[in-house]
Amino acid sequence: MIIEGLCTTTNPDGTTNIAPMGPIVNEKLTTFLFRPFQTSTTFQNLKATGCGVFHVTDDVDMIARAAIGELEETPELLPAEIVDGQVIASACRWYEFALQSIDESNQRSEISTTLKHVGHLRDYWGLNRARNAILEAAILATRLHILDADGIQEQMQRLEVVVEKTANAADAETFQFLKKYVASRLE
Repeated sequence: MIIEGLCTTTNPDGTTNIAPMGPIVNEKLTTFLFRPFQTSTTFQNLKATGCGVFHVTDDVDMIARAAIGELEETPELLPAEIVDGQVIASACRWYEFALQSIDESNQRSEISTTLKHVGHLRDYWGLNRARNAILEAAILATRLHILDADGIQEQMQRLEVVVEKTANAADAETFQFLKKYVASRLE
């Protein structure tokens, strides 16, 4: 199963990189297999530091903006408990991990991890239909270079119907932000 969330890693200058990530996990959330592209900052940071923090969050705006490199402000961060890393203070849960192995034989690496600490900040109630649609739109926005433009536009239109029916004002604004981003890149 893949669970979508945010991963924090430490940049060479000591700042925190925040990136959306969808590791493959088991049902008990005790094993995480990350598959970042080797060209990504997340991959480079994980390889250099050997650790990171994965966050379960319902903040689809943060996920969407991080996905396209438009996260304007770093959210409040707390020091991780065990690993040398940062916890996003608004997350629901976090999973501190250390690298167990890295397979670099493909462009998209496979990083097996060992959990070092699990933390809970608040309950996670899941994502409603609009937030799921925003998450899918954010994923599409990161695939503009590999997917067909017409197919992307069709999917965005279908997702917009869901958002129009079920989103609150903040979520509707996030979707419009993504819609404008996608449209500007497909011109």
